[in-house]
Amino acid sequence: MTLRLHDSATRQTRDFVPRTPGRVGVYVCGLTVQSEPHVGHVRSAVNFDVLRRWLLARGLEVDFIRNVTDIDDKILTKAADRGVAWYAHAAAMKRALDDAYAALNVLPPTYEPLATGHVPEMLELIEELVERGHAYVAADGSGDVYFDVASWPAYGELSGQRVEDMEAAVDADPRGKRDPRDFALWKGWKSEAEPRTASWPSPWGRGRPGWHIECSAMAGKYLGAAFDIHGGGLDLRFPHHENELAQSRAAGRDFAAYWLHNAWITTSGEKMSKSLGNSLVVPEVLRRVRPVELRYSLVAAHYRSHVEFSEQALGEAATALQRIEQTLLRARDALGGAAVAVDDAVAAGELSWTDGFAEAMDDDLATPRAVAEVQAQVRVLNQLLASGDAPDPAALRDGYARARGMLAVLGADPLDPRWASGGTVDPRAAEVLDALVGDLLEQRAEARAARDFATADAVRDRLAGLGVTLEDTPTGPTWSL
Repeated sequence: MTLRLHDSATRQTRDFVPRTPGRVGVYVCGLTVQSEPHVGHVRSAVNFDVLRRWLLARGLEVDFIRNVTDIDDKILTKAADRGVAWYAHAAAMKRALDDAYAALNVLPPTYEPLATGHVPEMLELIEELVERGHAYVAADGSGDVYFDVASWPAYGELSGQRVEDMEAAVDADPRGKRDPRDFALWKGWKSEAEPRTASWPSPWGRGRPGWHIECSAMAGKYLGAAFDIHGGGLDLRFPHHENELAQSRAAGRDFAAYWLHNAWITTSGEKMSKSLGNSLVVPEVLRRVRPVELRYSLVAAHYRSHVEFSEQALGEAATALQRIEQTLLRARDALGGAAVAVDDAVAAGELSWTDGFAEAMDDDLATPRAVAEVQAQVRVLNQLLASGDAPDPAALRDGYARARGMLAVLGADPLDPRWASGGTVDPRAAEVLDALVGDLLEQRAEARAARDFATADAVRDRLAGLGVTLEDTPTGPTWSL
């Protein structure tokens, strides 16, 4: 089956055909590092990580670019409120963002360009737009440069709007604009209000780039004038992505062939955001559930579906994954040495899945159906393990491999050792942990055999205090973090 994706530009789900056979270029708008990331922020990263994993699983090479906006009005404001340099504030928030991505097992991008590192590319693009008659320097002497919306008849094609119905752009002082809907490509330095370090020399005087020009320039540098997929949150479709598309096409670049937008996470029916005061920063959420459980809850919903965040829903997702995990642990234990080959294959990216899973993922990443396929495979494993006779080794091995392979595509395989340390793990550390817990389990088994139940219970309590969950099964005890 051919992969089909919902293209926001055409508002249709259509067959995905890479521009270059066997290779896919993906650009995802990353975050503005103004504050700690909340669950709504990381949903986008997780959603597009699933897309990337499926492309890789299908045998495609993927150039995956996710930028970081590290200069912005809000960054300057928040840094001033804290009494620190703007770049120090941005660096601290980026470290928090990196930690959140690693905790949720989001694959590192091929490149992660910072806006401040690509000002020359932005200036080059702005100059080209000025030369083509699609941008102009403000006549008020501010040093601002604006995109001339009226010069581009196709403006509004991505969001399906008419220019006459649009409100004025709010990203700069309107005094220098020819039209209130024109948007800033370059913002002249305001010496009385902004630090000099937050400005760069340009043909129009010191200043800094507008938000929209950043992504067009960085996408062009790393993926070329034409690439396959541009992704981001639904809130970016207008004006950010609309402006990206207009300025890139006006500069003669084909830009993205497909536009994908993930929907919001809401709380009490409102978009999760700092301004509403109802955001849930990732470290706080991870005090209540494990990272893999949070990720599982995020991938269980379709990327284009709005999700209402609640503690109940999060808890239900965590419980569902724990049941899957316990079945996988029992299956691995029953397989013994035969499980090692499966584990090695999964670690090497050699994955298997059911036909239904592939059909779901190829249907615009229908992860709810994909998760249902995982659950169905786990039920098959439970039936095999519960049979009176010894389970069929081949059937058990294949079911175990398919379940882990499908979870690996979703990035939510609870047996992936990366979860032990928030995204990366030294295999030796995993071996040491397994040996130490194994020693305690042996002590507990010896105590139970001697009917010293007080000691056996003390061992269980000690493990529980360390976050280790035990389950006694007919084939022996299993444990998980």
